[in-house]
Amino acid sequence: MSKITAAIKGIHGWVPDYILTNEELTTMVDTSDEWITTRTGIKERRILKGQDQGTSVIGVHAVKGLLEKTGTRAEDIDLIICATTTPDMLFPATANIIANQVGAVNAFSYDLQAACSGFLYALSTGAQFIETGKYQKIIVVGADKMSSIIDYEDRTTCIIFGDGGGAVLLEPSKEGYGVLDSILRSDGSGEPHLHMKAGGSRRPATHQTIEEKQHFVYQEGAAVFKFAVINMADVSAEIMEKNNLKPEDVSWLVPHQANKRIIDATANRMGITNGKVMLNIHRYGNTTSGTIPLCLFDYESNLKKGDNLILSAFGGGFTWGSVYLKWGYDT
Repeated sequence: MSKITAAIKGIHGWVPDYILTNEELTTMVDTSDEWITTRTGIKERRILKGQDQGTSVIGVHAVKGLLEKTGTRAEDIDLIICATTTPDMLFPATANIIANQVGAVNAFSYDLQAACSGFLYALSTGAQFIETGKYQKIIVVGADKMSSIIDYEDRTTCIIFGDGGGAVLLEPSKEGYGVLDSILRSDGSGEPHLHMKAGGSRRPATHQTIEEKQHFVYQEGAAVFKFAVINMADVSAEIMEKNNLKPEDVSWLVPHQANKRIIDATANRMGITNGKVMLNIHRYGNTTSGTIPLCLFDYESNLKKGDNLILSAFGGGFTWGSVYLKWGYDT
């Protein structure tokens, strides 16, 4: 009997309409288009505006689009996993909200939080539910409304992040397509360098925490950059070596869109040419859990069944990892 693997059978992404350009940011903080572009590669990012508009809005749009384009009935979905760092609320899970709004009445659902590596963690988790043979249709969502936790007077963070996300449909394959391997890692000693100081059980919200702006992303850019360059590049090279893949065997590198220099360093470490690197950071910035599914969505028309993809990410925690998969359908 052939081994069951979890193949991606559909992808859909969604971003809000509002575009926050580098030029507009220059009216908010001391920066310039050249400064931002040189250091990050970002030209613009999308922002979700409006009252009571949470991450679930992004997830619902992505999942509804996915169901429609794959001809899948919502009631046939077994599980929805939502990777997010910006849930609508502490509970219920944003995945529960998404499932309800798309009509996935037979699915169980939950959130998974691993910062910018969240989609890789969730994809690997969802794949294992398929591999057991117990479930047939699983949706993995990666979405974040980062604008909700960004201080737009902090130049070190407000230039980087945006809102958006995407969703993939996983189904069983006995032909060897789908998620074939993953390497996932974390290191809690990275906490001081990238975190949100208040809002959790350690430091609940008070007037003081709000006044001191402790409910926004805090990042020590130089330290995070150093860790990300080394670990994201190393784990990507490691998964290639583990699976006896040479650079010419890899059809696409799908990197987390955090910083153009980190992406370039990862590609160089793997021996991958620029023409095989998915890149849309200039359009959306860093959407945290949303970057990799948005890349897959933007490049979907370039993908062929059987293409070897290496997905790679690094995030707060620290968390990082890489996934090796064979693309599951012709576009």
